[in-house]
Amino acid sequence: MSKTDHGVAPADVAVNMQRAVANDPQHNTRRDFLRAAGLTGAALALAGCTNDAMLFAPAGPSRAVVGTDGSITLNFALDIDVLNYAYALEQLEAAFYVNVVTNAAFASIFAANEQRVLRDVRDHEVVHRDFLAAALGSARIPNLTPNFSGVNFASRSSVLTTARTFEDLGVSAYNGAARYLTNTDFLVVAGKIVSVEARHAAAIRDLLNNRSGDFAPSAFDDANTPNTVLAAADPFIVESITAINT
Repeated sequence: MSKTDHGVAPADVAVNMQRAVANDPQHNTRRDFLRAAGLTGAALALAGCTNDAMLFAPAGPSRAVVGTDGSITLNFALDIDVLNYAYALEQLEAAFYVNVVTNAAFASIFAANEQRVLRDVRDHEVVHRDFLAAALGSARIPNLTPNFSGVNFASRSSVLTTARTFEDLGVSAYNGAARYLTNTDFLVVAGKIVSVEARHAAAIRDLLNNRSGDFAPSAFDDANTPNTVLAAADPFIVESITAINT
């Protein structure tokens, strides 16, 4: 049986993601599972996430068009390409936080409690990325090439300001894309992800301006259009991504 480049067989993923998972929250917390599993596979990581009962596997092919120059056009008339949109953004966020926590300056520019926060955010983003990759299977878009040349990973301010940009952008992306999803199961899972992204946004904002109103500057988060989000993300991605039927 063929496997994805994440080491998970597509058929197995489809079975796993169609089953309800009932785990004891007292014995299998998200953080404990991530530490034990080492984030080795999306299906395994999700199986360890407490109360994740609505897992899914998209059906049908993607209509994303990948050009010879690596450019990607996503067709928002299909749920599967709305999920590819989310996958593109989760790739970017995961790559950013992996760079943050592996940079040589990480331990010197962040206090121990801040390091824990950023590692937890990294873990969540990796799970989001791998979950969507496994769910999409062969219909997923190619791996993207991040461009972090404008980020100084040895600067606390540069890292946190960029993190705030990514988290706010991610929240606005999920909020704005919800209207295009026709499958309610997909919508529920997207809601589960965006709520975590909003927690990330609040945590990052608190690191930047502790104990202030910046943690949630508005009673309603933005819901940006796909092309607005992609334009904002473009400087951080080598490949060009556009959306049609939005």
